[in-house]
Amino acid sequence: MILKTRYSNHPEDVKHYTTDDLREHFLIEEVFIPDEINLTYSHNDRIIAGGAMPVKEELKLASAKELASEYFLELREMGVINIGGDGVMVLDGKEYQMNYQDGIYVGRGTKEVVFRSKDSNKPAKFYINSAPAHKEYPTVHIPLEKANKVALGNDDNLNKRVINQYVHPAVCESCQLVMGLTILAPRNVWNTMPTHTHERRMEVYIYFNLPEDDFVVHLMGEGDETRHLMVRNEQAVISPSWSIHAGVGTRNYCFIWGMCGENKTFTDMDHIAMKDLK
Repeated sequence: MILKTRYSNHPEDVKHYTTDDLREHFLIEEVFIPDEINLTYSHNDRIIAGGAMPVKEELKLASAKELASEYFLELREMGVINIGGDGVMVLDGKEYQMNYQDGIYVGRGTKEVVFRSKDSNKPAKFYINSAPAHKEYPTVHIPLEKANKVALGNDDNLNKRVINQYVHPAVCESCQLVMGLTILAPRNVWNTMPTHTHERRMEVYIYFNLPEDDFVVHLMGEGDETRHLMVRNEQAVISPSWSIHAGVGTRNYCFIWGMCGENKTFTDMDHIAMKDLK
């Protein structure tokens, strides 16, 4: 298992970052590595984001020095959404089928976590978000059809999309983690515009379903001091609580968002007027 650390960044410092600096601190360029669990530990609310991609062998989630725990989920909870081929997760001996866009909430105290693919030619890609947890909640398997669905946007603004809320109070209990999948309609390219921040929570995005030559221009930074990142298929972005997080693609795409912090209220956000963006 690979676990890399990213430290927090002050917004005043970020104003002086080069493109390379922004990418080094906020962009996770490689999420999925064949036959590896590849994770990034962010000091923004101590979220862990990354991927497990079993191809020729099963992968077992282990603890690490950074977690100071006997096993990975001793003091943590986790959400997982599969964006690859059909797979299986084994949690303390119980198997859960994880087909394309299936999700699962895994509660604190789960000792054994194993990832498998059903077909090595079409490996599963388990996208992972994990946050510290203060109590145990039941594990819940969440196929796409059981996610809470919120339709937003319109064709005129090129932002017609469905927000599928997986780890969310309308679907299952969690300590602080909230997680879901947004799917843009064909010929729609904008997400989360007008944009916002949420001072009480941070967020991580992973963009996917993008052909090789397409990308998303991910907007970040303070509302009056914006920056941008060119994000390719299956790359992730760390968004601190002070930063906006919006994007426009060269075509429609999907993205998974995960949040943790002071609360789980999805609508807890501080809106930024379009006229105030700079």
